[in-house]
Amino acid sequence: MTSRPSAALEPALTLALALPLALTTLTGCSMSKDESDSIPFAGTSTSLDAADEMERVSSGIYDLIGVKGKASDSHSTVTDCPGKDKNTYFQILHPWSFRPTAASDLDVAMDRLEAELPKHGWNIVDYGPDSSKNRNVRMTADNDREKASVVVVKMAKEDPPMLSLDVVSGCYKVPDGQEIQRF
Repeated sequence: MTSRPSAALEPALTLALALPLALTTLTGCSMSKDESDSIPFAGTSTSLDAADEMERVSSGIYDLIGVKGKASDSHSTVTDCPGKDKNTYFQILHPWSFRPTAASDLDVAMDRLEAELPKHGWNIVDYGPDSSKNRNVRMTADNDREKASVVVVKMAKEDPPMLSLDVVSGCYKVPDGQEIQRF
């Protein structure tokens, strides 16, 4: 019998598991003007402003869900851009979850995202069951305008059922003369 992590550890565990996936997700995206770059350039910004931007993007996705429920109270984090100078370039990851009020609305929420994301500039690049024992349904979408990617995982067998969402930015460059604030 395996033990389940305590509720206090679940957000940290989710982040630890989601971060590599979310960062890998952007690797294949076509948002970059320079196709030799694997992760798109998102512009020059402070990490605080970039985090606010990714939380705005997450809020827009939340609005598309269209069913009653509760989103987790999570904040963005700063990560390194793979292959780039860690003192100059960074990405923002905003992991969060959504638990519908009625478990039966989980499918409705996922279906709405599948239908609504493309109407709002998102290109769904992957959709289907993952390789976990629960065969969670996973959707990955990229947005060229926002220089962001989202991975949505429908976790129907969780108690309670939920959507797990990871919104990740392209690579930002910190303005000249400033340092990246890590949080």
